[in-house]
Amino acid sequence: MALLDVTKSCIDSIKQISEHIKDAILYLDSGCTESFQLIGAFPVLLELGVRAVCSLENMSPLDSVVDWNSNIDPMRKMVVMTSRLLSDAHRYIVRCLSASYGIRHCAIFTSISEIAHSAYTDSPLGPDAFHEYETLLLQDYEELVRKRQTKSRQSEDTGFQKRLTFEDDGWSHLTSSKEDTSTFEASSSGKDFYKEDVGQELVVSVLHFPMILCPLSPRVFVLPSEGSVAEACLSVEHEDSLSPGLPPIGTGSFSDGDDVPPGAILTAHLIYHLASKMDLKMEIFSLGDLSKNVGKLMTDMSSLYDVGRRKRTAGLLLVDRTFDLLTPCCHGDSLVDRMFSSLPRKKRTAFYAHIKGSQSRAKLGSSSVQRSPVEVQIPLAKILSEEDSKLDDSRLQGNIEAFLRGWDAYNSSSEVVDLVYLSNKIYSEKSLSSEIELLSGSFVSTENFRGTPYMEALLDRRMKDGTVLIKKWLQEALRQENLTVNVRSRPGSATKSELQAMIKALAKNQSSLVRNRGIIQFATAALAALDESHSARWDAFISSEKMLHVSAGDTSQSLAAQIGDLINKSCLVGSHDQKTRKMELSSRLLSFKDALLLTVTGYILAGENFPTSGSGGPFSWQEEHFLKEAIVDAIFENPSEAKFKFLHGLPEELEANKNRIKSEESKEASSDPLDIDDFDDDQWGKWGDEDADNNDNREQQYNDMQLKLELQDRVDNLFKFLHKVSGLKRKNIPLRDSAFGSDSHFHGDSYASKGLLYKLLMKVLAKSDVPGLEYHSSTVGRLFKSGFGRFGLGQAKPSLADQNVILIFVIGGINGLEVHEALEALSESGRPDLELILGGTTLLTPADMFDLLLGDSSYI
Repeated sequence: MALLDVTKSCIDSIKQISEHIKDAILYLDSGCTESFQLIGAFPVLLELGVRAVCSLENMSPLDSVVDWNSNIDPMRKMVVMTSRLLSDAHRYIVRCLSASYGIRHCAIFTSISEIAHSAYTDSPLGPDAFHEYETLLLQDYEELVRKRQTKSRQSEDTGFQKRLTFEDDGWSHLTSSKEDTSTFEASSSGKDFYKEDVGQELVVSVLHFPMILCPLSPRVFVLPSEGSVAEACLSVEHEDSLSPGLPPIGTGSFSDGDDVPPGAILTAHLIYHLASKMDLKMEIFSLGDLSKNVGKLMTDMSSLYDVGRRKRTAGLLLVDRTFDLLTPCCHGDSLVDRMFSSLPRKKRTAFYAHIKGSQSRAKLGSSSVQRSPVEVQIPLAKILSEEDSKLDDSRLQGNIEAFLRGWDAYNSSSEVVDLVYLSNKIYSEKSLSSEIELLSGSFVSTENFRGTPYMEALLDRRMKDGTVLIKKWLQEALRQENLTVNVRSRPGSATKSELQAMIKALAKNQSSLVRNRGIIQFATAALAALDESHSARWDAFISSEKMLHVSAGDTSQSLAAQIGDLINKSCLVGSHDQKTRKMELSSRLLSFKDALLLTVTGYILAGENFPTSGSGGPFSWQEEHFLKEAIVDAIFENPSEAKFKFLHGLPEELEANKNRIKSEESKEASSDPLDIDDFDDDQWGKWGDEDADNNDNREQQYNDMQLKLELQDRVDNLFKFLHKVSGLKRKNIPLRDSAFGSDSHFHGDSYASKGLLYKLLMKVLAKSDVPGLEYHSSTVGRLFKSGFGRFGLGQAKPSLADQNVILIFVIGGINGLEVHEALEALSESGRPDLELILGGTTLLTPADMFDLLLGDSSYI
């Protein structure tokens, strides 16, 4: 039987809709673009006959000009693929239809199922969601056409400049932006109508396309960062919540009520349809309160129809991210994690979502989470734009200018001049570099070297082993290209200079660059991770985290002193940087923001090693007071570096107060004390103003005291949050019962230092008991339980270890180190026949965890 491959399943799903997308203009939203980039779908779309691929959010009237598969016939089909709710994508879909005359068939594919649309609280669509939306879209489009025809009859040369709003009972006002208006103006003149289209109706169809995923490898995937599922709220704001992007702390209070967060609903439907597309029949297990909600929703969705189908049985394990916050917060030994932390991410697309005011929305706290895009920008421009590059800028610019003049020959000369100016601006030296960098693309999970996918191989390796593997790939590529590089090389190690020299040699020739583009991309990403500005800071984190782990094994006083030392050092780094402006030194040290992340790590370790029975923290009053004072002093010393959500604009006031004090000190220092000897009449007049001066000083002291008291209140709230983080082990039942602690079968420091997924897999595959792990009966199990079980034909509770396929999905996100440890646990289990698939809401880096816990995406 063929091995499971998430990437191949996504590509096969695209091929299954080939009849819809052939000869069509295809609009992808940002989530679909991110997914298709990673799976390498664009060549497949070209083979399937797609005529143009365009951005849904950044639609242009010129989209139809681009035609991959040159065809003289006008475009009649338009396909929209979105990873968002239909209500959120509606305004963009209408805008695309308004700019594309001659479209007779419009197919809309959404990754959100019809049932999920009706179950989602903020969706205005009912049980028959897809048909309802088809009707609503046709109504809005016909209204737009009528208004445009009326305007066209009034004046042929005047564009339609009035803003349009589309109103329905279930919809809010979907107003157009300035960009929308300009688009309507550019495409609304009467001459653009096709005469044969008059009187013909638009045919709209809405279909479900669940396979919009971001596979990092054939067996590891996350969800699109700008899709509705990844952005949906995972926890309601209450005492057991940390962030809308993380599940609540597992207190065992599993609820079947209406308080299920929107993220749980969408996640359940997505995983259910993902399993169906991959022909898997799931035996569902869950660990955590939110995972239990998701598992119950998936169980309720199963039907007797699934029983008779020939599907592979697989075990699905749903895990709450809050069972292990330490692993993604720490800087582990993973090349993939380092690459994603070092490379710049693609900028998020400006998206204006549908807003529905309702009590249920406020009740569920359906605030969206801003996830970091998985798509990175690999800086190939640093190599390609150097002297080795043979790109002729002037010739390319001349060709672009000639193209613009010929393409726009019917416009006025001034407009041509504007276009030529635009080409000059685009292909200036600075802009050319940025264009090359944008064209450098991102990782593609299908790229491989002799059948070995790059990312899959790197996910299974540590930092040193990963760079050595990339070096071997480069050496083999150079041998195949008959190229030699004069560089010293030591076996078993890879340096930045070695990799850089080999990359330049491969990229020197254009044909070699194209053939080895995948290897060059990954090697360049490794270079970014090896760069001193990133590696030194990462190593400083590793060193600090090791010291925290050692102190946590000693006493609470030692751990508190270590945390306070990190905070004080970060304060000194900030002041040193302000005085000397030596960015080279400061970039190698940890900032105050980094110290706060380490403080969170320290409190998690303290909660695991020094648990308390009350609601207080793991440290004594004196130890915590010492830490509070250190943080208050650090913020007072460098308020510009302390712009965090829990301070709520207070740093601006502190910065203004600090600047005022500096200006007063400089005035006092510049004044000459001997000027008092000049007893002029003006000097005598100041004696009577002493009371006024004293009042000003008292008022200023009062303001300073107010600021400090306000700051102390904010810091107190921060420590209440830290108490909540330190109580994870006490509140999470499996952690409290030492489900993943020392065991007779799992002794040693190696086991203790691993993350949750490693420990969980080791226990599951060894068929050890895991407290808190709940099994959700499948359809067959429920049938035996309710019917045949009365006659003694009951069914034994299945074990996850009995399955040959296991899918683990972490609700809240995963990181590269966890993937490596999970694969390590699989190899140690002695189960070569077992297929393991890992998934998560998003790919987490330590910076993402800071944003979720203390940043803009937190509840603090």
